[in-house]
Amino acid sequence: MGTLIHYLDASILIALLSVEPFSQRADGFVRASPTGLIVSDFAAAEFASGIARRVRLQEVTVAEARADLSGFDAWVVHSAQQVDVTSVDIAMATAYLRRLDLPLREPDALHIAIAQRLETTLVTFDQRMATNARALGMAVATP
Repeated sequence: MGTLIHYLDASILIALLSVEPFSQRADGFVRASPTGLIVSDFAAAEFASGIARRVRLQEVTVAEARADLSGFDAWVVHSAQQVDVTSVDIAMATAYLRRLDLPLREPDALHIAIAQRLETTLVTFDQRMATNARALGMAVATP
């Protein structure tokens, strides 16, 4: 696919599709890269988890959360390609975790593995994930 394709992790998606401190940066990045955006089913699940967490912490109402979830679904249909996690992604993430030389968490390893399989640029606000992805030879954007 090449480096003009961008894999968006949950940190970007939450900022893009709900109101939070990084929303303007996420929106600016997506406006500058309106095509070639990829979202995995794993990132979609993390997005839902992040929105649900905001409800539990009483940062947003249930109605606001439902609107964010609906907005996400509509945005993915119109603006991104959604891809499934594969057994290859799980195996690669496991291999990264077993290296023991990187401070990787499982979700980060999986995002990196998916982005690498698709030969995309990983887009994230998570600085630790970005550092680890770069150490693994990935192209990374941190808007």
